[in-house]
Amino acid sequence: MDISKIIASELNIRVSQVEVVIKLIDEGNTIPFIARYRKEMHGGLSDEVLRDLDERLTYLRNLQERKDSVLGSIEEQGKLTDELKKAIEDALTLVAVEDLYRPYKQKRRTRATIAKEKGLEGLAEWLLTEHKDHSAEEEAKKYLDTEKGVNSIEEAIEGAKDIIAEDISDDAEIRKHIRELTGRSGALKSEAKDKEAGSVYEMYYDFNDSIEKMTGYRILAINRGEKEKLLNVKVTAPEDEIIRYIESRVIKANDQTAQILREACEDSYKRLIKESIERDIRNELTEKAEDGAIDVFGKNLAQLLMQPPITGFVVLGWDPAFRTGCKLSVIDETGKVLDTKVIYPTAPQNKVEESKKAVKELIKKYNIRLISLGNGTASRESEQIITEIIHEMGEPVKYIITNEAGASVYSASKLATEEFPDLDVGQRSATSIARRVQDPLAELVKIDPKSIGVGQYQHDMNQKKLGEALGAVVEDCVNKVGVDLNTASASLLEYVSGINKTLAKNIVVYRESNGSFANRKELLKVPKLGPKAYEQCAGFMRIMNGTDPLDATSVHPESYEVTRKLMAKLGYSADDLRGGIPDITKNVKNTAALAEELSVGEMTLKDILKELEKPGRDPREDAPGPILRSDVLNMEDLKPGMILKGTVRNVIDFGAFVDIGVHQDGLIHISQMADRYIKHPLEVVSVGDIVEVKVLEVDPEKKRISLTMKGI
Repeated sequence: MDISKIIASELNIRVSQVEVVIKLIDEGNTIPFIARYRKEMHGGLSDEVLRDLDERLTYLRNLQERKDSVLGSIEEQGKLTDELKKAIEDALTLVAVEDLYRPYKQKRRTRATIAKEKGLEGLAEWLLTEHKDHSAEEEAKKYLDTEKGVNSIEEAIEGAKDIIAEDISDDAEIRKHIRELTGRSGALKSEAKDKEAGSVYEMYYDFNDSIEKMTGYRILAINRGEKEKLLNVKVTAPEDEIIRYIESRVIKANDQTAQILREACEDSYKRLIKESIERDIRNELTEKAEDGAIDVFGKNLAQLLMQPPITGFVVLGWDPAFRTGCKLSVIDETGKVLDTKVIYPTAPQNKVEESKKAVKELIKKYNIRLISLGNGTASRESEQIITEIIHEMGEPVKYIITNEAGASVYSASKLATEEFPDLDVGQRSATSIARRVQDPLAELVKIDPKSIGVGQYQHDMNQKKLGEALGAVVEDCVNKVGVDLNTASASLLEYVSGINKTLAKNIVVYRESNGSFANRKELLKVPKLGPKAYEQCAGFMRIMNGTDPLDATSVHPESYEVTRKLMAKLGYSADDLRGGIPDITKNVKNTAALAEELSVGEMTLKDILKELEKPGRDPREDAPGPILRSDVLNMEDLKPGMILKGTVRNVIDFGAFVDIGVHQDGLIHISQMADRYIKHPLEVVSVGDIVEVKVLEVDPEKKRISLTMKGI
């Protein structure tokens, strides 16, 4: 199996590019490092393509390992033919390999093995070949043997049929054809176990759709309904067509045995093949649906993590609640906690005036200009009070509704306890809600990505695969932005290329013991951080106001010498770099010629020039800023036809949920997103986008708001 060739064909890139990337991965280089600092070697492949390549490489290598194991097992049995060896070597999926291996696997005792023990294999072979001279019954008489337990002609024929049925079910070609036929012409059917019981799965109480048309979110919804014991689910297949196909492969022109073989074919399908093929189809559908959902979750997560920070504000974090009170935390521009408080403006205490007074005092004392309100329980009631405070004070205070998913998980974690030993769980949660607007990436990396809440059915899917995919998304985001080596938490540092949990902690401990890092080279003094880890991480670490201005940029230390030659050639000094050199690119007329002169790759040179223009540039600056509010709308205020601005909170397969400032997010169905046909909402919107929407329908009872982006 030529892995490089297969991947190149699948990703539509050159074999030479794949071979280079595989070599780099095998040498221990991370995807962010390869994407950023080895562009010349692989031709500038994006981190997305590199991730896909890495994933396929892992799958195909595991496949090759399984092939080797299967080939070894069959060879040990002395049954490996050249034809079978080639078929296994050419197989492109694990399912295909397992189908080919099926006849040679050690089986538990079956009806067929019992029949073979009774010596009926010869009769089975006779039934499968053409005969004109005598009947099956006459042939079966030869196999009667009371000692072996073959007491009648009927028993002999039944045993032979069992052998034939198992041989049919072990035929890889037959299984492949049945699987394809079921996938092409079969359907997925679900029924309610109790049609009178109300649930969110009512649309699946009597559901029947072709396997080919099944969408990912429906598959995952049906799976969950089945798991919760509300639905019965099955695959329906074109049985008659399948059995006719099996018969065409098995029955020769022989009137003496045709009926017996027809019975064996039907038995083989219904007893031995049908259930396992249906299981394969369900697994394949689920895997496809999971992959699609993980992909959407990853894209949503990336957009959320790359939200632009709101800097320069003292922020009041507000974690809303009823019985236990609303927890408040004031943080300064750097995220340091200045004050905490608990107020009880909501039921059952309803201490509204007392709570307002406390909040107003905090706003005046700390010159608070932004309130970050969590969107959990009692958020709507808290929002009403916040707007009243803003109007009563007449101060230029704004508020923002912040997705608090995962805040409670974080606040009760060991990490939060270490970070804020003097705060209780509620105060930590309020602090996290405040910090999420100051630097979403730095705060959200402390939370398990699965708990951030921008996906669908995430708890129902393969958790290992989901965790790995989301971890890769976080890693890519952290390395795109870069981290300040002297302020980054261990949680943030562990996502930097080449840095694991142990090294991240060692960096923080070293920093606390020795003071701020003066330059990148000092990283090599951190325990267990060797030359390879340094090579991988150095370019993503920033040191502001250090001994070398280049340490504040994304220029890798391996390119410092070239960068200094470049600056000298263009007439700039290291001091010029501290504020950036906006015109540096304009002064280069021919990057190809200059790259050759400096003995550096042209892609690397362009990256260096871009970085010198604006050192340490934050890519998040390009994203639209969040909507800051000072007033509140209620659902009752919404009328069909109203046009509003909103923030996309979540994108799923069938649409997007948008925060339009009424506490309840509205849904833009995929059919209401564009005048043209779109396959997926991500073609039009992403998490964090600011969109203009029109209200289509409001249902206060069901708390549903339907929105459209069309005709605005």
